[in-house]
Amino acid sequence: MEKLLLLGDEAIAQAAIDAGLSGIYAYPGTPSTEIMEYIQASPEAKELNIRSLWSANEKTAMEAALGMSYAGKRAMVCMKHVGLNVAADAFINSAITGANGGLIVVSADDPSMHSSQNEQDSRFYGKFALIPVLEPSNQQEAYDMVHYGFQISEQMRVPVMLRITTRLAHSRTGIARRPVRTQNKMSLPSNLKQFILLPAIARKQYRELLGKQEHLEMLSADSGFNQFFDYPENRKLGIIACGLAYNYLIENFEGHKVTHPVLKVGQYPVMPAMVNELYEKCDEILVLEDGYPIIEELIRGMLNKGKKVMGRLDGTLPRDGELNPVIVAKALGIEVTPGNSVPAIVKNRPPRLCDGCGHNDAFLALNEALHDYSRGRVFSDIGCYTLSALEPLEAINSCVDMGASITMAMGAADAGLVPAVAAIGDSTFTHSGMTSLLDAINNNAPITVLILDNSTTGMTGGQTSSAYGKIEAICKGLGVSEEHIHVIKPMPKYHDENVDILRKELAYQGVSVIIPRRECIQTLGRKLRQKAKAKEMEVQN
Repeated sequence: MEKLLLLGDEAIAQAAIDAGLSGIYAYPGTPSTEIMEYIQASPEAKELNIRSLWSANEKTAMEAALGMSYAGKRAMVCMKHVGLNVAADAFINSAITGANGGLIVVSADDPSMHSSQNEQDSRFYGKFALIPVLEPSNQQEAYDMVHYGFQISEQMRVPVMLRITTRLAHSRTGIARRPVRTQNKMSLPSNLKQFILLPAIARKQYRELLGKQEHLEMLSADSGFNQFFDYPENRKLGIIACGLAYNYLIENFEGHKVTHPVLKVGQYPVMPAMVNELYEKCDEILVLEDGYPIIEELIRGMLNKGKKVMGRLDGTLPRDGELNPVIVAKALGIEVTPGNSVPAIVKNRPPRLCDGCGHNDAFLALNEALHDYSRGRVFSDIGCYTLSALEPLEAINSCVDMGASITMAMGAADAGLVPAVAAIGDSTFTHSGMTSLLDAINNNAPITVLILDNSTTGMTGGQTSSAYGKIEAICKGLGVSEEHIHVIKPMPKYHDENVDILRKELAYQGVSVIIPRRECIQTLGRKLRQKAKAKEMEVQN
């Protein structure tokens, strides 16, 4: 088959197409977004009639993929690591329902928090759920693991997690493809009660899941993704390298030939015998993990026999942030030659809202409307508008998780902070904000909710928002009084009018919703360029 130059995300997407995928569901979130975008743009995927849908949130995406698996088809669900928190209810229970058609859950972690609120490690969720976890060390392995993951998902009748990190997701290399596999035919589970988690059924299936663990360990030992490379000439230090950390390790040795015994880990659960072999042969152990010290903690628990175990817990590696070849070199005692410093030609600039962004005008109006109140009243959500925390606006006071703005404003109002304001984007509103708004309505909370509608999911590249054209109807349906729902135009010429509306609603002792609506300047620009290009082609033809 042909070779393709692909990002890690794109390699996963192409592998899914080639492995007989029938449906993929996701909510956009860096660094996972490009998986869905690649499939949606793929002529092959269209020809194969692969369903590829952005979902309202990660939980609904997980449930849709589980439904496709129930019907016997191969399904994939993709999200970033914090999205797995949203999907956790369905994800954890899917380990007990099991899979019918192959089901792969891709969770893209973000060590160093390049675009995230935390550094959590999705391997913990896989271990918690008792399902296999695959962690590639490079893009080719990511491609191969998708094929393998579907295979063992159907063989063992369990979902499989594919855990990647930012560097692998967003770096590019050549990928050797496999032949395209035919999609599964629809076939319901042989046991039609398999997906009914009544306690009597769930208890039985949980015992079955526990009974599979030894077999899953054997699979991880036999797959080739976990390998022990001995080096008898130098057994003073043994190294365990997980996923992408293996690449960082081999980059420090000529010809990628490591002069220490190494256990390369790419599949979990890891058979204890493999870890024990390395431990028994070496005087000390260094554990390289791009994320939390999961294996390191397990070794200290399983094999606490007095040998030194080094890693993130003892300070040999930094406790936070992503690994890189230099950090690994220092841990190995390899002298690192400092590179030439880059001269400061341009002063560093913090991120800011785009020129012409409607959010800027919305927050300018809000700041003026709140001028006579004490500071610290605006609870925000996750999106482009979170940049309003920075100068010159300094307009918001929180950013915790998707949908938290409304319920945090309600809780603050309950504590006596009245008025309290919530600022949430249109896509985030339908992701996790609707239930928060319902709580506020049911409690008649004295809060003002700004649903900042730029008609897209702007921060992740302009995907279609699930809220498009529906926000007012949703708010009315949830119970917001119609006279306290306002659509405003966040533009300088309407500034005074917008301030007056905001002031009026801040004084209202109940739930009010203000919708500043103006299309994202970036997506509007792309549309205009596409129209101009289409018109130019018409003229040429």
